[in-house]
Amino acid sequence: MTATVTMRQIAERAGVSIGTVSNVINETAIVRPKLRERVIEAIRSMGYQPSALAQGLRRNRTNMLGMVIPDITNPFFPGVVRGVEDVAYKRSFRVILCNADNDPSKEASYVRELRSYHIAGLLIIPAAGADIAGHLRAYASASVPVVCIDRVPDGWKGDAVLVANAEGAYLATRHLIQMGHTRLAVITGPLKLTNAAERLKGFTRALNEARIEIGPEFVQEARFDTESGYQAALRLLRMLPRPTAIFACNDLMAFGVLQAARELSLRCPEDLSIAGFDSLEFTKFTDPSLTSVYQPGYQLGATAARLLLQRVDGMRFAAKKVLLPTELQKRNSVGPPNAIVPEGVGRIKVRERSDLARRKQQV
Repeated sequence: MTATVTMRQIAERAGVSIGTVSNVINETAIVRPKLRERVIEAIRSMGYQPSALAQGLRRNRTNMLGMVIPDITNPFFPGVVRGVEDVAYKRSFRVILCNADNDPSKEASYVRELRSYHIAGLLIIPAAGADIAGHLRAYASASVPVVCIDRVPDGWKGDAVLVANAEGAYLATRHLIQMGHTRLAVITGPLKLTNAAERLKGFTRALNEARIEIGPEFVQEARFDTESGYQAALRLLRMLPRPTAIFACNDLMAFGVLQAARELSLRCPEDLSIAGFDSLEFTKFTDPSLTSVYQPGYQLGATAARLLLQRVDGMRFAAKKVLLPTELQKRNSVGPPNAIVPEGVGRIKVRERSDLARRKQQV
């Protein structure tokens, strides 16, 4: 019955005009209390549900927020979405979620189409290689606010909520160095993405401070997924000499490194130390548990949603760039280098060398 009830039927049941019913539903004019009560009683008894889309079209804005994410299968992003949704729901806003599949053309299509839904605002985590700054500026020109999350496209000067990517990568790399590693490698995400580029900067800063130089082959670019991390790790671990530690710039790629190490019969952390970035919930349960940089996904989404709704409410202030902190969470995948592996020479365990030194002292 909900789908078939019209304002005309409500008017007939209540004994009022259609205009009176419209004024009660849309709060466009003051209606006498007795008439208002009759209309509300008719609405309740007939199960009438007003069209949110129709109301939004009349106001030229719905209570819907658009959100575009690059990869729904990446376990980091659901936490971000949850943060957005929780804040939006408390304010009676609803979220339209679009998955771009890391496809810039699909992402651009979603961004264009969401405008036709008369959304109140847009939240977006841009895909790699996306050229959408122009589309986002078109939103701003139409007075529809936009907030970028986690990364920003080239040319975007508007609101953004990010994390301290460079600092987090620096902390992870410094930890590897402090454990005694000097042959370090990094597997980055797509360097067109601002967060991937920032993490590489943090890695490089830690090396420079320690005066450690590595060859360009020890910097491998991947796609922020397990398979590309696995393939990059195979390339690194087949080198002579190979790295004794790998910093993977997200946890999915770190899982690929763990897989490659197992296939090559390398023990972690005895033969290879591994650090990741994200500190996903199940990094505690890998074997060994994964040392990783924690970035607050839920807080990213919640902070971005609050910022967007401030704009929706009409608050005016200069474009904001909010930077949330990261934190290194040390687990069992990082240890001191357990081997000296010169080119063409087999593994010599540090423990065995220490035993030999003690025997010499005894003699």
